[in-house]
Order: sequence, then structure tokens, then C-alpha cells
Amino acid sequence: MDIHATKQRLDVKNSDVSGSTFDDVNMSGCTMHDINLSGLRIDYANLAGVHVNNANMAGASLTDCRIEGMTINGIKVEDMLAAHNKQRPA
Repeated sequence: MDIHATKQRLDVKNSDVSGSTFDDVNMSGCTMHDINLSGLRIDYANLAGVHVNNANMAGASLTDCRIEGMTINGIKVEDMLAAHNKQRPA
């Protein structure tokens, strides 16, 4: 299915859209529940204010990302990185 240059609300349930490509798409305000995003690649995304709960993040990687205000289990990631960097030998 191709959807181009349109604005519409999608209600997708019990579906397999694996292998799909989303390019220049506004998904703000979307809710995702009970989804499999394993192997997902996200490039050049605005994830400000995203909340992730009860997720398997094993092996997840963030590279060259802005992390101001980001927390993991209520702990500021910036503080965790600062503490980690203090412990590393110079």
C-alpha cells in the first residue's frame, strides 16, 4: 500500500507492516501499544517528549543524540554519563 502526500489518521490493529519505510512522516501524538520494533532504525527523528514504558531495550544504541533532560528510571542520563566519565582514567 502506498500513501503519499496525504494527512489521515490510521487505525492499525493486528497487522504486520514489517519491512515498511516511513520517510518525512509526522507521527506526533501517536500511541503504540504491544508492538515489535526489533531491528528498527531511526535516523534524524524528533523524539522530544517521548515516553517509553515496559520496553525491552536490550542492545539498544543511541549515537550522536541530544539527551538534555532525558531520564532512565528517573535518573538524568547526563548525570549518569558525567559520573561514568569521572571514573574513566584520563
